[in-house]
Amino acid sequence: MKIIVLAGGYSNERDVSLNSGAGVCKALRERGHQAFLLDPFMGFEYDSDKLEEAFDLPDGGLSIAKGIEIKEPDLDALWKSRPGDSLSYLGPNVLELCSMADITFMALHGSFGENGKLQAAFDVLGIRYTGPNSLGCALSMDKGVTKEIFKMQGVPTPDGTHLFRHQKDVSLDELGFRLPVVVKPCSGGSSLGVYIVHTEEEYKNAIESSFEKEDEVVIEPFIDGREYACGIIDGKALPLVEIVPKDGFFDYVNKYQLGGASEICPAQSLNEEQTKAIQAAGEKAFAALRLDVYSRADFIVDNHTGEFYCLEVNSLPGMTSASLLPKAAKAAGYEYGEFCELIIRKSIEARYQNS
Repeated sequence: MKIIVLAGGYSNERDVSLNSGAGVCKALRERGHQAFLLDPFMGFEYDSDKLEEAFDLPDGGLSIAKGIEIKEPDLDALWKSRPGDSLSYLGPNVLELCSMADITFMALHGSFGENGKLQAAFDVLGIRYTGPNSLGCALSMDKGVTKEIFKMQGVPTPDGTHLFRHQKDVSLDELGFRLPVVVKPCSGGSSLGVYIVHTEEEYKNAIESSFEKEDEVVIEPFIDGREYACGIIDGKALPLVEIVPKDGFFDYVNKYQLGGASEICPAQSLNEEQTKAIQAAGEKAFAALRLDVYSRADFIVDNHTGEFYCLEVNSLPGMTSASLLPKAAKAAGYEYGEFCELIIRKSIEARYQNS
């Protein structure tokens, strides 16, 4: 198959995405596909009459992936580094190459790629892509909407609320919460911009910092507990991954720095009944958010009560060598390249079986 692997984009999770895309692209090329790694933001400067050659280029576009930095990318600098003065989030030849491919593998993370807008555009343009549909992506990207849907559908989730920028001076007392609490962006991933706050001053600083990046934030009570990831493929849960951070919580650094966390799959600290209950809740969350193909639901189990809660669902979870979903897939018997092909096959079955 001719496959464009989209990775990078204009997002705080750009570097993680590039690493995900590089892994997917390499695996697909090793399995005989004509795969090409493409950054949709920077695009691909090439003779428009010879674009088909991209699928046969020796390096498969892999030179654009340079690994993950510990700090967030500077998006302002990224925008200034792009040639020309286009206001589009798509660079040259992106739509053309995606149209030429048999399918586009979505290895994008963060708002650009996971909020459903690109998927909706592809639907209109007749471009085939992997991963969840545009509606599922849009619903799961907004943590405030996700929480409301979970409450309506009976998916266990922490109490919480969401604030808009004009409400930033509202006190915790007025909101009905007591310290400690978690402040996190309404849309985002890789634990970027997540704050665990224990004092009023920390809360004020977290709110100020959060609203520098987004117009809406989610506030939840802090839960002292153990974290688990529940991968979903074709609506069915994979083995759970237990996450044990080396220091603090499972933040951006611990997720992507070698040795930042221990990830145990299948999870060993849960009995069979607990495991099945969390997996069932993961499948329920997947269905409630109208997702299809695959995703990853993140859970926490309270150390004091034993109750479990779904924190969020990632519509395009990481596919790096350090990512949770490939580890769960391997525990279920899928090697990395085989799992990438499974995602493609299930995407075609979900949307393009008759096309």
